[in-house]
Amino acid sequence: MAWKNPWFDGSKRHHTPEGFRNLEPDSRQEGDLQRWRKERKAQGLPYPPQAGYPAFIKHWWHLADLSGEDDRVWWLGHAALLLRLNKHYVLIDPALSKRASPLPFIGPQRKTPVPLDIRHLPRLDYVLISYNHYDHLDKPTVKRIMRHFPQATFIVPLGLGRWCQKNGVRHVHQLDWWQHTEFADIRIDAVPARHWSMRTLYDRNRSLWCGWVIRTPTLRFWFSGDSGYSEKLVEIVDRLGPFNLAALPVGAYAPKWFMGGQHMDPEQSVSLWRAIGKPMTIPIHWGVFELADESIDEPPAELMRALQNAGEVNARFSAWRIGESRSLENINQENS
Repeated sequence: MAWKNPWFDGSKRHHTPEGFRNLEPDSRQEGDLQRWRKERKAQGLPYPPQAGYPAFIKHWWHLADLSGEDDRVWWLGHAALLLRLNKHYVLIDPALSKRASPLPFIGPQRKTPVPLDIRHLPRLDYVLISYNHYDHLDKPTVKRIMRHFPQATFIVPLGLGRWCQKNGVRHVHQLDWWQHTEFADIRIDAVPARHWSMRTLYDRNRSLWCGWVIRTPTLRFWFSGDSGYSEKLVEIVDRLGPFNLAALPVGAYAPKWFMGGQHMDPEQSVSLWRAIGKPMTIPIHWGVFELADESIDEPPAELMRALQNAGEVNARFSAWRIGESRSLENINQENS
């Protein structure tokens, strides 16, 4: 019997009987995956960073400092973020294992150390997961979270609740695009992204993918999630903005003919950043895993070039070091 989407009612364009879909047409064609893999292998891509991995780590990584009680945001590498809001702790897409893979001995390997040990968090209230790929939904990290913070609530897109419950999550909320939940003066909205989902050979697009908007009396933060570029994304700022903080992807874009439908390149991220009002923005989706053909040190350099080409000399969209944090007070000052 064919699988049917349990949420399908014909009223939402991203719902279909077979699963979920993007609102944009799929740019990939049959055979593209095999072509990319063949070209990647023939060229020996990706190349190591120019100065080598130890030098890259020395320049771009340090341990996260959790001291203090102020409202603050940490970038933990790739798409993982930690927020402290009114003494509540929120983790987003915490993939903190050695590999982004279902197996511990094969698959994309972490190239930079983990900047945060889950055990060192003073508390953990909420975990937001944008979708189910292994570099965003990491089972070993989820298991560690449940071991140390069993009361943490997971907020996930449609279709991921069952996976969470099977892996020990006691409290989970599922949201569709444009739905929201609230707690402790913090509102969380699930918003559209341009991507796809798959965790096994049999579940392609059966769970949804999304970004998140987090709002408090002093914060309006858009986490785009893993997303290709789309002019439709500007609707998010029209509905829920303006934002004083954003996190936009700048990595896993090469080759563009293959990755463009699901990952933004730095030039596209700069274009989107300008369209949403140029808030303080954390470049994400780089610095940890080699998922595409560009070198691990290429995204921040390409981001600088894209900003210069756009005539933008603005520290509000520049690369953070893995483990770096900034207070919400300083972020708001830099936005003013």
